[in-house]
Amino acid sequence: MAKSKINEQAFNLDSGLTGQYKTWFLDYASYVILERAVPAVEDGLKPVQRRILHAMKEMDDGRYNKVANIIGQAMQYHPHGDASIGDALVNMGQKDLLIDTQGNWGDVRTGDDAAAARYIEARLSKFALDVAFNAKTTDWALSYDGRKNEPVTLPMKFPLLLAQGAEGIAVGLATKILPHNFNEIIDAAIKYLRGRKFELLPDFLTGGMIDASNYNEGKRGGRVRVRAHIEEFDKKTLLIKDVPYGVTTAALMDSIVKANDQGKIKIKKVTDNTAAEVEIQVDLAPGISPDITIDALYAFTDCEVSISPNACVIVDKKPVFLGVHELLRLSVEKTKDLLRRELEIKLAELQEKWHYTSLEKIFFEEKIYKELEKRHETWEKVLGAIAKAFEPFRKQLRRDITREDIVKLTEKPVRRIYKLDIDELNEQIRGLEKEIKQVKSDLNNLVDFTVAYYEGLQKKYGKGRERKTEVKLFEAIQAKQVAIANIKLYVNKADGFVGSGLKKDEFVADVSNLDDIIVFTKAGKMKIVKVADKVFIGKDIIHIAVFQKNDERTTYNMMYVDSKSGIVFAKRFNVTGITRDKEYDLTKGGEKSKVLYFTANANGEAEIVKVVLNPNSSARNKEFDFAFEELEIKNRSSMGNQVTKYPVKNVKFKEAGRSTLGGRKLWFDDQFGRLSTEAKGEYLGSFQPEDRLLVMYKDGTYQIADQELTRKFDPDQVIEIEKFNPDKIVTAIYLDNDKQQFNIKRFKIETTTLNNKFMFIKEGDGNFLEAVTTHPEPIVLIKSGRGTQARTQKVKIAGFVETMGWKAVGIKLADFTKSTEFEWTMKEIKETESDQPELF
Repeated sequence: MAKSKINEQAFNLDSGLTGQYKTWFLDYASYVILERAVPAVEDGLKPVQRRILHAMKEMDDGRYNKVANIIGQAMQYHPHGDASIGDALVNMGQKDLLIDTQGNWGDVRTGDDAAAARYIEARLSKFALDVAFNAKTTDWALSYDGRKNEPVTLPMKFPLLLAQGAEGIAVGLATKILPHNFNEIIDAAIKYLRGRKFELLPDFLTGGMIDASNYNEGKRGGRVRVRAHIEEFDKKTLLIKDVPYGVTTAALMDSIVKANDQGKIKIKKVTDNTAAEVEIQVDLAPGISPDITIDALYAFTDCEVSISPNACVIVDKKPVFLGVHELLRLSVEKTKDLLRRELEIKLAELQEKWHYTSLEKIFFEEKIYKELEKRHETWEKVLGAIAKAFEPFRKQLRRDITREDIVKLTEKPVRRIYKLDIDELNEQIRGLEKEIKQVKSDLNNLVDFTVAYYEGLQKKYGKGRERKTEVKLFEAIQAKQVAIANIKLYVNKADGFVGSGLKKDEFVADVSNLDDIIVFTKAGKMKIVKVADKVFIGKDIIHIAVFQKNDERTTYNMMYVDSKSGIVFAKRFNVTGITRDKEYDLTKGGEKSKVLYFTANANGEAEIVKVVLNPNSSARNKEFDFAFEELEIKNRSSMGNQVTKYPVKNVKFKEAGRSTLGGRKLWFDDQFGRLSTEAKGEYLGSFQPEDRLLVMYKDGTYQIADQELTRKFDPDQVIEIEKFNPDKIVTAIYLDNDKQQFNIKRFKIETTTLNNKFMFIKEGDGNFLEAVTTHPEPIVLIKSGRGTQARTQKVKIAGFVETMGWKAVGIKLADFTKSTEFEWTMKEIKETESDQPELF
């Protein structure tokens, strides 16, 4: 019996604990979500932030207060200790919007902490006092100990949540709202009120660049990419001029050192020169390309980070996921409602003041105050007599006269009666009536009033809050193309092994750990593998190289004998995409089939080979030539064309062939400053491997460049880019700033050094290239003057200027004036399809 009772008690206890744990966890999760981690949609604040601002408003006397004192004041409302309050206060102070700071508040760019709370000071900013406080429109609740009132939410008349951003992690829930630009938020609010479309994109105090093409209004599933600006100081030095949002200079440098240690980039050293502005200096290792290193820094370090926004806010005491457009709409509607309430309160106060002033005027103008001099039995009868005296004038008033009105009149001091000026009262009444009329008009035109309110905020506080983060599209960087080749690859062709650990065997190439390696064997097998220490492919390797996915130009020429039929086939094929580590058979599938001849050709070259048959064969001709150019390039799995049915002794290379592929078509993508094979930007033409580019820049330099797709040209500085033809004559007009004149020169490109820049205009401060063309017979229109003084002169350059050396100064073309303009015209020139001029 006793045992049964004990078991029953244990069961009841267990059930009670289970129920309590369920309730407690739900209560805890709700508390963390609602009271700590997620901001409210009404004012964009978390509870700790709201309590700090309320405490600062209580302390506000216009002077700075020690942060330690502010923390102490806020602890009356926030029951979570001084550390959480101090951290939240410093975080708000660093955002430079609601709090005016003094002292060392740390630096979000470098990650430096703020000084101790006893050393730094703060006060509410004028902006905060304007937009965040109004006791008359604030809803109040008791503080946690029931001793004071605190605001449920502040009457925030600005989309603070979008301006400051927010980040928090709750129980099973998180929020991440990115900050946006102050002026752009106001512009968007005005557009919304006017019923026009608007766009909001993040803006960070740390600067940098942002690609917000996938921002998705800050909703879940969206993503932005943020980059630091990287400048090429010289061929050996890069300068990082800012940091991405959420990254410190120390973390950025650590990521660069780590990437270098892993062999993904190659640098000599990295130095932090940050002072008033961020500057991290990256010294490059000898022979390393600055352009490729910049791309590698974006690909492998924190110079580029990806941020996934997740806009979650508290709406009606529930967490809700919204986009920034909806957040702005809710905030603007809230602001409009708060302004309406303020106007209604102001109207009621003005009407009350008008009522009392009118009473006061009648009280003295009609000498009703003399009722006070009469002997009435009681005070109530005095008040009744005064009320009766007002009866004839009640129609002049807008509401009934109350006992409180009369008592207030009787409390006027005698000296007020003595100094009374009826005209002054009339003036006050007219002023009040004017104000009442204006307030009513504002209420009737609430949208216009709200727009004017936002415009006032922008005029008062918008200066100095221009966008700091540049919005632009980022090109997709292929990590394989920019990874440093720091691994030596070896091959044992006889045994069929490849890898970086075969150091006693044949060296193949320097590769990176991101590269794929393509390998062919004499048995006609092909496999693509990752770089590893040692990998078995198959015996008798005949070709090994770094594999480039989607490469449609590298063409493989192959001749093999089928072991089943004894027939020799030839085929040409590309390998554009495969499954890694899968073995592919390039023959008809016979177990003893073997490759007789194999070459890999970067540009589809098709050589001629000599096929030597077995002397014992019955063929009439024991030797003959075979031209691969007669074969079409087909799929790798194709059987190929029959070459001979007789046994072949060997196949020998006889003669190099031409490329059977057309030239590679190139475009200049002026958005990213890259060469492209994907029809993006300006078409440059069809290029053979030996062709080069001529690039001319606004600073008066030119460059003969190769076709390397990883090379980057500054699109803002390029004035002309085309296929290089050494026989073409370049015509250039530039400003000689010293002589205040425009010079013109014609010259041929005489330098041959690749990728170096050469100055072809006179060097000097203020000199710049105005116009350039490679047309053989250009005509320039020189426009000068304004209005009635405007005139245009046409000059045929070919007959006016002789061809000179590329270093020549040239001859004077026109005097410099601010109104002078130049325009190439080809109206008198017959153009051909093969030689289309470029106009600038």
